[in-house]
Amino acid sequence: MKLHNLSNTYKRKSRKRVGRGDSSGLGRCSGRGDKGAGARSGYSRRYHFEGGQIPLMRRLPKRGFNNPNHAVYSIVNVGQLEKIFAAGNEVDEQSLAQKGVIVKGNAGLKVLGDGDLTLSLTVKAKKFSASARQKIESAGGSCQEI
Repeated sequence: MKLHNLSNTYKRKSRKRVGRGDSSGLGRCSGRGDKGAGARSGYSRRYHFEGGQIPLMRRLPKRGFNNPNHAVYSIVNVGQLEKIFAAGNEVDEQSLAQKGVIVKGNAGLKVLGDGDLTLSLTVKAKKFSASARQKIESAGGSCQEI
C-alpha cells in the first residue's frame, strides 16, 4: 500500500471555489445574486430573518401569561425517602442534593405523599402535602416547615 492508493471512507463535499469564471457555475457574482446588502462584504443576516416576510415567531399567536415570580419547587415523594434514608436520619434539601435526588437552585423542597413510609424521619422542607405530612407523622417522624 502506498499513499497514492489511499482513499477516504468518509465522503466529503468539495468546497465552493467562487469567482473562478462563468463556466464554474459560481463566477461573476459568486453566488451572491445581483446587488443589495447580501452581495456586499461584511453582511450578516439575523438567524431568524425571512427576507422581510413577517418572521415565524411574530406570526404565531401568543397565549397565556408567564409569571416572573412563579416558584418552582424540587419535589420528592415519601416513597423515595424510604429507599434512600435510614431510620432516625434528618432529611433536608442539602442531604437530598448530596445523594443526587434533587438539584439545588429551585425555590425550595416540597414533599409529596406518593409511596409508603415505615421509617421515622425528621423532614425539613418548605412545603408538605397533607398526605405526606400524615404518612411521615404516622411513621413516628416529624415535619418541620422552613
